[in-house]
Amino acid sequence: MAGEKILIIDDEKAINDLVVSYLQKEGFSPLSAYTGKEALEVLEKEKPDFVVLDIMLPDIDGNALCLEIRKKSEVGILFLSCREEEMDKIIALSAGGDDYMTKPFMPGELVARIKAHLRRHQTLGLHKGKGEEVYTYPGLTVNVTTREVVVEGEDVSLTAKEFDLLLLFVQNPRRVFSAEQLFELAWQTSSLAGDSRTVMVYISTLRKKIEPGPDSPKYILNIRGVGYKFNHQLLREEGGENHG
Repeated sequence: MAGEKILIIDDEKAINDLVVSYLQKEGFSPLSAYTGKEALEVLEKEKPDFVVLDIMLPDIDGNALCLEIRKKSEVGILFLSCREEEMDKIIALSAGGDDYMTKPFMPGELVARIKAHLRRHQTLGLHKGKGEEVYTYPGLTVNVTTREVVVEGEDVSLTAKEFDLLLLFVQNPRRVFSAEQLFELAWQTSSLAGDSRTVMVYISTLRKKIEPGPDSPKYILNIRGVGYKFNHQLLREEGGENHG
């Protein structure tokens, strides 16, 4: 992991410069943009490997910009925002974001999260062309190789992090995960205060996309006082997991 292009989109020059400085020290090649228009131009020209995106930009809302980026690219996107409300996070993740951090933030943690996302992406890339790995449950098919999800015969578009969480569940259908464990496994970094809430937001957005009734989930179950698990009773209906 060296020299990857990281685009920082933030109109606050002090923050933009701070992130650039930390990324340079870690061997990355940071790029800066201060408006949405400038960001789209840099994305088209430079094809960055990852994007750090502020929600409050002078010419366009960050969520709207994320939607525009998603029309052209599956690049990883981490939102960096002063908005702390759960609904703000849900909207950002639903727009196609892969991660969300609030300001003020620790630059070291930001860099660690970027590295975790890039590691995950590179690891998945190594598996391409080695045969498909598919998990099938009643009404749900998860193709690990192509990162495609089908629910009741319909293709469902998940963000990278939503897919990572779903994959943990379908690959470990009998395991109960705490929110902290899910964060550390999916983000590949240590869990800190507030990260459990981040996991809860992702589980909420994931359920809205795959569950026939998000308020009465079929696939991802709450285990009171512990965390979450996949509904392994579905294995009996399906007659066992089917994966290759």
